[in-house]
Amino acid sequence: MAKKKDKFALLLTDISSNIKEAATFFYDFKINNVRDLKIFYDTVKEHEAKGDSLVHRTTKELNSAFITPIEREDIMMLTITLDDVIDGLEECAALFEMYSIIHPTDHMKSFVTAIKNMTIEMDHCTELLANKKYGDIHEHAVKIKEYESNCDHLLRIAIKELFATEENPIKIMQYKEVYETLENIADYCQSVANTLETVVMKNA
Repeated sequence: MAKKKDKFALLLTDISSNIKEAATFFYDFKINNVRDLKIFYDTVKEHEAKGDSLVHRTTKELNSAFITPIEREDIMMLTITLDDVIDGLEECAALFEMYSIIHPTDHMKSFVTAIKNMTIEMDHCTELLANKKYGDIHEHAVKIKEYESNCDHLLRIAIKELFATEENPIKIMQYKEVYETLENIADYCQSVANTLETVVMKNA
């Protein structure tokens, strides 16, 4: 008989699964007009609100738990770093709507692809954590860091190209903000990977 997963493991997998769903929606959704932008933002916002309620439940459970499967502060740190990712996605979707970005650039698409892939790796990690397969987490954490490193490079290229080709100063400011927000999301994913590796070191 399979061993029952502990409530914190289930909450963390719920949090990461919600992030993966939001990032996949972000990647898949086709924006054709300004009305689509409203649907796009509202859907990402729903995921962010769900994430907030899961974080609240995790904090509440931590405050009342006598024993936790991994150290209390590690559960809290994982919860906070995961929450940063969904907050970043919501912030970016808000910028798309606010600036009426109907035609994302190829660089924006590349960022979103990398972020979606990072959230898939994060979801694998929380599943492995839930099943106490600590030794298998490292390879997924390394992949997340590789994606983040590629996003660093992508940011430099995107901004350089933006200044070289775009003449409208307002558009430069708006697109630069979107690029930097996307890079921040990649950084948040890397923070999740770093926290996971700390957990592995303590528990493997």
